[in-house]
Amino acid sequence: MSSPPVDDLCCVCHERFNLPCQANCSHWFCGNCIMRVWSSGFTLQPCKCPLCRRLITLLLPGASLYQSYDREAYQVLRKIENYNRQFGRGSNGLIQRFQDLPFFLRRLLREWMDPQRALPLAFRARTVLSMLFSVIYVLSPLDIFPERKMTLTQILWI
Repeated sequence: MSSPPVDDLCCVCHERFNLPCQANCSHWFCGNCIMRVWSSGFTLQPCKCPLCRRLITLLLPGASLYQSYDREAYQVLRKIENYNRQFGRGSNGLIQRFQDLPFFLRRLLREWMDPQRALPLAFRARTVLSMLFSVIYVLSPLDIFPERKMTLTQILWI
């Protein structure tokens, strides 16, 4: 989802979403609110979701945050990028990645179903898959498509 549900409110400030972002647990928050929650705690580790108490290792800004051109939106976006850079990479263990998998699959499915985004996403997926299969083919010790040398007599029989 690129934006929060219309009738929903931020669970921190209990108001309509202002510069929304979605956590890896699928809950939506105002960008400033979730950054305040994080800065009010121990800032060397990720904050926990105020609703489900799960560690937030990734924050995805809503579409309105990218479309807004004011100074506050820019600052919130920078804070979210900093948070993701700090906690979204190597700190994830295998268990956390498996826990985040349903969130990413739901988001991928929504993007595939969105008529405005499906075509570019399909082109990117096709490009990435073709590059991946090319690398696997080149690095594979097995000859998936054997190239056979044909002798002159075999060529004449064809």
